Amino acid sequence: MTKVFRDNEGAWRNVAALGVTLAGWPLGVWLLGQAAWWLNAMGFALVVLTLTWSAYFIHEFAHYAIFQSAQTNERWGTLMSWINGSAFARFADLRRKHMRHHVERADVITFDLQGFLRARPLVRRVVLALEWLHIPAVEFVMRGVVIALPFIDERKKDARARVLAVGAVRLSAWALLLWWSPKAVALYLVAYLVFVHLLRFADCFQHTYDAYPILDNAPIPQDKVRDRAYEQANTYTDVVGVDAKWLNLLWLNFGFHNAHHERPVAPWYRLPALHRELYPEGYAQVVTVGELLSAYHRHRVTRVLAQDYGEVLPPGTPGRADRFIGAVGVSFLTAV
Repeated sequence: MTKVFRDNEGAWRNVAALGVTLAGWPLGVWLLGQAAWWLNAMGFALVVLTLTWSAYFIHEFAHYAIFQSAQTNERWGTLMSWINGSAFARFADLRRKHMRHHVERADVITFDLQGFLRARPLVRRVVLALEWLHIPAVEFVMRGVVIALPFIDERKKDARARVLAVGAVRLSAWALLLWWSPKAVALYLVAYLVFVHLLRFADCFQHTYDAYPILDNAPIPQDKVRDRAYEQANTYTDVVGVDAKWLNLLWLNFGFHNAHHERPVAPWYRLPALHRELYPEGYAQVVTVGELLSAYHRHRVTRVLAQDYGEVLPPGTPGRADRFIGAVGVSFLTAV
């Protein structure tokens, strides 16, 4: 263990969480196809949990926060991407874009979604209608871009074979699952929607950074000072509650985002304690899930084309997060 994990004291936590993710995902899928409804319910919860953990473990591996070896982190990050469907993009590309987010203190995204929608009225109306229905259409457009980009942009043409190979494997797996149990496919699709909502809820309210659609390695505009003070002032800790130990684990403590940005290599299980160490009680950047649920629902259509992320009022103000519009389409899983 001392030669494998970066943080030896937390090795058992990583072994347990990774074990749940790797074993729980296929078990959950199997339960979805069983006759008893209560087994279906257990499988549904297990699939949602393991999809979510696989995504946030990609984030952990991108920071090399789990294993001592960079190569081991990369291999496990790739494995996690196969579970949640983000394997169409190389792990190295996911990591590169996410590191830019930390270094440049901006949302460096792959695709100009707003420009795309504004130029296509019919697509825009369909996307906005689906978002009104709480179907996360934007996130699926972004996933579609990851798949299509190698075939429409010469700069990414070397990824074509990979996309075709990943697509063939995943389509074959879907076909086998459909042959085994159409019910399992239907329930899995609903579970996947819940998983996407969980990720986008966290992403929505963690930053008020500027967003720049940049496909290559071009720098972002140097139009303001983006120092550590800017980083913390434009980062929010969107937790269920600072002391909600078990509920925050649904996102692998990813909600403790100010602490994560202050020490990006701190592993997921150390973030709650790190938050208490760094920030005082009543820290203004803490905005709880309960405060954000109304804003998530109310601005679900507005945020797709909004020009800013809105505002958060001081702690203690009634409805302090009601005008927090939030971000959309900034997931670390949809980068190339």
